[in-house]
Amino acid sequence: MLGMGRREFIALLGGATVWPLAASAQRSTTLPRIGVLWHAGSAEQEGSNFTELVQGFTDLGYVDGRNIILEHRFPNELPDRFKNMAAELVDSKVDVLISVGSNAAPYAKNATTTIPVIFVSVSDPIGSGLVKSIARPEANVTGISNSASDLIGKRLELLKEMISGLSRVALLVNSSAKVTPMYVAATEAAAARLSLSHRTFPWSSPEELDRAFEAMKLANIQALMTVPDRLAFTHRDMIARLAIGQRIPLSVWSRETFKAGALMAYGAEPNAIYRRAAVYVDKILHGRKTGELPVEGPTKFEFLIDLKTAKAIGLAVPPTLLTRADEVIE
Repeated sequence: MLGMGRREFIALLGGATVWPLAASAQRSTTLPRIGVLWHAGSAEQEGSNFTELVQGFTDLGYVDGRNIILEHRFPNELPDRFKNMAAELVDSKVDVLISVGSNAAPYAKNATTTIPVIFVSVSDPIGSGLVKSIARPEANVTGISNSASDLIGKRLELLKEMISGLSRVALLVNSSAKVTPMYVAATEAAAARLSLSHRTFPWSSPEELDRAFEAMKLANIQALMTVPDRLAFTHRDMIARLAIGQRIPLSVWSRETFKAGALMAYGAEPNAIYRRAAVYVDKILHGRKTGELPVEGPTKFEFLIDLKTAKAIGLAVPPTLLTRADEVIE
């Protein structure tokens, strides 16, 4: 303990009880390295998703740079960057690779067959080809689903209750996203069940959004839904602004997209999903096999309403919905 003061020694002892891998980290010259393949262009664009995922590690006693290393990559929704950054993390021999969102997950899966891959916030893991079984994924890929495609029908039901005489709804979709057909099919089925007319409006860049909303106006669209495509997440502020400008009620899938100015949101509560990724990583670092860890779905959902947006578009929200909402912005 030469050169170590009493205070530093006490801090070291305390750290040994708080951080589960601190002792092994001191014995080894290398710390566990976790690669995280995001979707947006920065941590700031990821918003609370980024902070909650990091908080998940903190909750388990991991400190970046002390007993673990988190390697973040931000592809900014560009396919080449998804592919190159996934390959870069694999080539750097990370111990575990986390992929965030349905767009990033296939690139992480295709980049390695040996490094454990944990996906986060994927709508349909089986339909997306990530796993063959929810209970036993078997290969090197598992993770946490947000069940977003399964919630399309519920979001349409809430819109129908929200808007008297609703008959024409729209779905705004990224035409280049691999998961788009799944959302379109789910929306068509739910709209038919609810006797609603449905149209899809594609886009693949921010420059195309103005045209899409003009087309909605010409089609007399009465309500709009977006889906968990990461392009829609990145440009959530612009989408909300255009929807308010055209006086179109907008339904989104998460609290983070709702805060941009949408009328309502219904979806899985995201904080638990993003924090849960650290639990999977911790299990793998302590010897569990990826294929033995079942894919988890969300356990908590939230319904949010923004009365300021409702007023801006001239919509009176039924009191029955206000009483059912988990949160109402006034």
